[in-house]
Amino acid sequence: MASSLTCAGIVWAFLSFLCAAASCVGFFMPYWLLGSQLEKSVSFGTFRRCSYPVRDESRQMTVMVEQCGRYASFQAIPSAEWRICTVVTGLGCGLLLLVALTALMGCCVSELISRTVGRVAGGIQFLGGKCCCDGCLCFPTEGWCSPSVCGEAGHHF
Repeated sequence: MASSLTCAGIVWAFLSFLCAAASCVGFFMPYWLLGSQLEKSVSFGTFRRCSYPVRDESRQMTVMVEQCGRYASFQAIPSAEWRICTVVTGLGCGLLLLVALTALMGCCVSELISRTVGRVAGGIQFLGGKCCCDGCLCFPTEGWCSPSVCGEAGHHF
């Protein structure tokens, strides 16, 4: 197996893969915010949540669903800011993963990555990282004590 990468390129490829994997895992996990609501531990991220309240119409009360899951639809994500965060961070993770997998293939395939391809990949990787950072900055813009975070009753995280 011949490589088109130098030793520095191989290190870059593996570090890129580790960072992309960490970004994707962080994006998909629902542990961005942790707290309690209705005396239960809750957590949620941009599009997943664990232990969330739902209205039980048969008993005419709010009960906690103690499981993790996605929101029912894209529009069910609590706010426009979080929907933007989901799209921007997901795009960033996708770009980081694309560059990392291409770089790893460059470790095994000769002449896959030239100097120009490496520079373009670095630019795409920068854009992916910027998207992830921008998404994380957009997440709290709604406010930490809005009804989406604290609930209508005003429980604080």
